[in-house]
Amino acid sequence: MFDNQDESWSREWLRSELNVENDGFQRLETLLAMLVTEAGTQNLIAKGTVPFAWSRHIVDSAQLLTHVSRETATWLDLGTGAGFPGLVCAALLPGCNFTLAEQRPLRTDWLERAAEGMRLENVYIVTANVSQLPEMKYDAISARAFAPLPRLLRLSAAFSTKATEWLLPKGRSAKQELEDLKGWRHAFHVEQSVTDPQSGIIIGNLLGPK
Repeated sequence: MFDNQDESWSREWLRSELNVENDGFQRLETLLAMLVTEAGTQNLIAKGTVPFAWSRHIVDSAQLLTHVSRETATWLDLGTGAGFPGLVCAALLPGCNFTLAEQRPLRTDWLERAAEGMRLENVYIVTANVSQLPEMKYDAISARAFAPLPRLLRLSAAFSTKATEWLLPKGRSAKQELEDLKGWRHAFHVEQSVTDPQSGIIIGNLLGPK
């Protein structure tokens, strides 16, 4: 099912970069096993990515943890979808409380079952769009393929302080989206993804509107 070389590289990266141990790997294995089973019911991820799920979905999500403090206490993941990056990061940062926001009930049903199967006690799943979320501040905010950067900031700036770390995987559009951003004071930069040299992650702090 999974490509052996891809899985081997991914496991080594997780060990060397994040010190992932047996408990963490067991949670990730549970997530992938449930994901494959669920594929018969709903299209959570593209079929072509399944053999490379370890790098394409697990490491691609987990790399965000290299850009935040291990002391991060609260994290909001917007448009969580199949659980990336939210469930992966929650599995590897058990001391942080994660709020996973997803407006599609079929997906939040999956997220609830996956979190239970992974035995995650630090995950709160909300079936809501961004405008319906309780207004509170978070130490970290992530969003993978959620919305163009201007709209994303407009919708979710209320959950941020100047110290909040934003972690926004943007694929090949990262640099251009950041260059085109207007109307905000920020300390954002683009980091290259470890899983795709042509993909970028917008990372940094939002200082407020101009």
